[in-house]
Amino acid sequence: MKIAIILGTRPEIIKMSPVIRSCAKRSIDFSIIHTGQHYSYKMDRIFFRDLELPDATYNLEIGSGAHGAQTARMLIGLEKILLEDPHDVVLVQGDTNTVLAGALVASKLGIMLGHVEAGLRSYDRSMPEEINRVVADHLSDILFAPTETAAANLRKEGRPDSGIFVTGNTVVDAIIQNLSIATRDRSIFSNLGVEEGKYVLVTAHRQENVDRRENLSGILKGIDLVGSEFGIPVLYPIHPRTKKMLGYFSFQVPDNIRLLEPLGYFEFLLLEASARLVLTDSGGIQEECCILKTPCVTMRNNTERPETIDVGGNILAVADPGAILSGAKEMDLRSRTWENPFGDGKSSDRILRHLQKTLF
Repeated sequence: MKIAIILGTRPEIIKMSPVIRSCAKRSIDFSIIHTGQHYSYKMDRIFFRDLELPDATYNLEIGSGAHGAQTARMLIGLEKILLEDPHDVVLVQGDTNTVLAGALVASKLGIMLGHVEAGLRSYDRSMPEEINRVVADHLSDILFAPTETAAANLRKEGRPDSGIFVTGNTVVDAIIQNLSIATRDRSIFSNLGVEEGKYVLVTAHRQENVDRRENLSGILKGIDLVGSEFGIPVLYPIHPRTKKMLGYFSFQVPDNIRLLEPLGYFEFLLLEASARLVLTDSGGIQEECCILKTPCVTMRNNTERPETIDVGGNILAVADPGAILSGAKEMDLRSRTWENPFGDGKSSDRILRHLQKTLF
């Protein structure tokens, strides 16, 4: 069995890192194909090194751009690689343009396609990610659903039960494995001059939030209110997209909010694990906070991770200052005793055992 693991963003690298390690542990032949959707492979080599992963076998250096142009370049590059270097299985993870391109190429070339983290739904087609994950799910031969909720979504859309396998989410595997690496260096707290458990951590970067003046303004005001209410530092590692839009709208960042340059993965993971509260619009961070038992407020109208809300680890707050403050106060009062709904940290082994069983 030879597996092509197609990825292109750092969240994909993180969530596929346990699968890559499990392939190596099982002596399974695999290739890592890096599209370079967010960063060039040259930049991500450090990321691979820090995660103690092997180098990518192929890198396409696609770069950012309009959805159509970016996806088209990926289709051309991936098709060439998979024609010249045949693989038995293609694995994609999540909902990016890399996933869309990988799914299309594998399907058209008749290569077995497995979608890791299948079945997530926000039911909001204004999100490009929703379109990508739906298309990938309907092209895939094997759907590795992280939860029963995700599996039920797939069944409702007519996907056959025989191709759906509930594995848990590889993010649990990743956190267990990568947190052990991250804790080797805890200097981020002294470097930032903050005490563990005594700060609020913020991320906001989604197009529907930061590209809209009203939404970005509401989020900034809401974060400011939370900082004033809690009386502790608010740390905001700012995404380049958000930084650009702050300038475009000529917004002044409130004094309560401490903007940081983007952090390394391990630094951010440590801050996330020790925060009093996280405010975010990221899907992956909702999962991570739920697993780490860090209270989370999601600054969005909807979420494709409803399990985090069901267990009590997350709450939705639209891009409204009052709603964000109210959500923050409610989550701060909750006991951190909710159950992790995403599995036991053995998802990657289940995925590979099933692939071996299917092919042999």
